[in-house]
Amino acid sequence: MRYATDIYEAATDADAVLILTDWKEFAAIDLVRLHKAVRFPIVIDGRNLYKPQEMVKHGFTYVSVGRPANYQAD
Repeated sequence: MRYATDIYEAATDADAVLILTDWKEFAAIDLVRLHKAVRFPIVIDGRNLYKPQEMVKHGFTYVSVGRPANYQAD
């Protein structure tokens, strides 16, 4: 297990980000900063915290519960 001091440290070099809580800290992530931190810009949102169009606009492949997946165009 690896502990991190914040969301961005936890996401550094991650292959994907899974959002499994609806805590307000996770609903207010700086998407530009997150995109720079991850190895692959993939977000799986188990709480539907984000709008698919917004995630694609920020360059993420976005998968959320009960909605069609949204993939970043190359």
